[in-house]
Amino acid sequence: MNDEEEEQEKAPLLDHLTELRNRLIYAIAALLVAFLVCYYFSEEIFGFLVRPLTNAFEDQTGRRLIYTGLTETFFTYIKVSFFAGLFLAFPVIANQLWRFVAPGLYRSERRAFLPFLIATPVLFFLGGAMVYYMIIPLAWKFFLSFETAGAAGGLPIQLEARVSEYLSLVIKLIFAFGLFFQMPVLLTLLARAGLVTADGLASRRRHAIVIVFICAAVLTPPDVISQIGLALPGLLLYEISILLARMMERKRAQREAEELGA
Repeated sequence: MNDEEEEQEKAPLLDHLTELRNRLIYAIAALLVAFLVCYYFSEEIFGFLVRPLTNAFEDQTGRRLIYTGLTETFFTYIKVSFFAGLFLAFPVIANQLWRFVAPGLYRSERRAFLPFLIATPVLFFLGGAMVYYMIIPLAWKFFLSFETAGAAGGLPIQLEARVSEYLSLVIKLIFAFGLFFQMPVLLTLLARAGLVTADGLASRRRHAIVIVFICAAVLTPPDVISQIGLALPGLLLYEISILLARMMERKRAQREAEELGA
């Protein structure tokens, strides 16, 4: 191979690296802008995340969140701003990913990939909304039921949650449900790639039930409400994944039949 051929091979690689650098710069810039905006509203965002606990207290006076380190609240707001900014900037980040990948795909592949790109944030939002509006209120009431007024001569047991611990728990739950709701996207992509089949998924339903409950136990706090609240939607999403995989297989068979007929 002569020098001219080597230069011709290096040129596309350099173009791809330049394109990747530009897309990363745009994505990071979008994340930085979203982070700064969210930090400006970090107190309001944190207040939104604390609202389920406030409602669980049922207007009891004297309830509060505490922090035990000088920097704890500051870094809590930083963490809130980052995760909120990541969620806010995700459409831009996904768009940059799409712009980098799309030129290398055929038109049919672009049409097939785009719905998954759109479904990912939608399903994540649905998972986060479900845990915020349905699971967290029930879980918080369950945890608060362990408070006691104190027996005769004893001391009361009362919750005084730390700011950082509360935020970490809420973010963990939101991301656990959001990621769990990506199951149809993942399994449908695997089915499209031919790595799994609808019949194969259906035959492994019992194994899936065990795996879903194990994941729910690992990803959620050690209470039955959160674990069942994550496991039941997970099983429903698994069934939806089977239906989507079966629909995709039918379309593929129909397309192959049309190509043979032509």
